[in-house]
Amino acid sequence: MFKNLLVMSALLTSVSAFAKVEKVNVDTTGSKVIYTGMKAIVDSKHTGEVKLKDGFLSFDGNTFKGGEFTIDMATISNTDLTDAEYNKKFVGHITGEDFFDVKKFPTSKIVIKSATKDKGDNYTVVADLTIKGKTAPVTFPAVITKKVATASITVDRTAHDVKYGSGKFFQGLGDKAIADNMIFAVSLKIK
Repeated sequence: MFKNLLVMSALLTSVSAFAKVEKVNVDTTGSKVIYTGMKAIVDSKHTGEVKLKDGFLSFDGNTFKGGEFTIDMATISNTDLTDAEYNKKFVGHITGEDFFDVKKFPTSKIVIKSATKDKGDNYTVVADLTIKGKTAPVTFPAVITKKVATASITVDRTAHDVKYGSGKFFQGLGDKAIADNMIFAVSLKIK
């Protein structure tokens, strides 16, 4: 009897070892990444969009397992400033050396390290996020299926050497201080 259990256990282990993890590509034109950056003290914020260059999600059956995405930092836009000149100036500033230094770092990357299924299609995701060549871990909730995925990711920009206007690094900023945390609302469409 014990021998039969060992054989069955070995067979199940072999079958699970050969389970196929399916990679599905993200539709970059149908997906959105919306950022929100805020002032640290006053109730003021800016929002905009940045586009994905490429990306995929991995599934074992219908269970989400991982993924990887490249973000095209040159596509950063602003959606809340209606004055064209100020909008252009703002985008030039956040894509410049003070913020994301897009000329030197044209892409950012997120690599999912693990995903814990919570309930239904809800997951807690742990990933490595690389911005400006600096990698730091992020943990965030996500709703993920083989058709769509949504997440709200809070990122401490200073962990990626984006220090401009941070009260951690500069004194006496008053109402000019910019919050260290940025929020990225991600909505992915799967091909």
